[in-house]
Amino acid sequence: MQSMLYLNGVTKSFDGFKAINNLSLDISPGELRAIIGPNGAGKSTMMDIITGKTRPDSGEVKFRDSIDLTQYDEADIANLGIGRKFQKPTVIETLTVWENVELALAGTRSVLRALLHKLSSEQADKIDEVIKLVGLKVKTNDLAGSLSHGQKQWLEIGMLIVQGPELLLVDEPAAGMTDHETMETAALLKEINKDHTVVVVEHDMDFIKALDSKVTVLHEGSVLAEGRLEVVSANPRVIEVYLGR
Repeated sequence: MQSMLYLNGVTKSFDGFKAINNLSLDISPGELRAIIGPNGAGKSTMMDIITGKTRPDSGEVKFRDSIDLTQYDEADIANLGIGRKFQKPTVIETLTVWENVELALAGTRSVLRALLHKLSSEQADKIDEVIKLVGLKVKTNDLAGSLSHGQKQWLEIGMLIVQGPELLLVDEPAAGMTDHETMETAALLKEINKDHTVVVVEHDMDFIKALDSKVTVLHEGSVLAEGRLEVVSANPRVIEVYLGR
């Protein structure tokens, strides 16, 4: 398999405005990729297209080389192994950390059925493992509502991980975090990247630096520059449209 995610010539217009303009992107299996760019660069629309929320007007969107994502809806794409973490956490605050992850593992079952369902020891171990991974072991039995903003973000990342996605799309995870939480989140995503392909959209340059990965800069719906952060941040066009603001 050459590509985990492949976009070629993707275009999407809304009322004549090209939100995505001939966008091409190639993410290898096991890669950690950061996507940056000014507001309106097309980052959210790109995520919407990959996850089936929005259909492109033209172009190819392929998963694992051969799966044409434009033929599937959001639920099907999630089941194919693409997990998306939105900017705002959607944890259930009245349930514990454990119950939130348990619910995510249950997938499509109703909340009540999921919580009444008897877990196998293997499933319980998996939940435990994920909670530990996202640094919430001591909070296992605490209500999600009592967590800090950063911890809620980690819990939600855990809720995605427990579903075993091959590709994880993470939208602005550092937004609203303390500096310490931001660095912890970068470390967490690098750890997750050992078993998953991860694509992160973010504004926080300290966070991007901590990820230490290949960076794609979007501008006006297409790729402006690509490479290591030190290379793209020295690019005159990148400085002009993004970093210089």
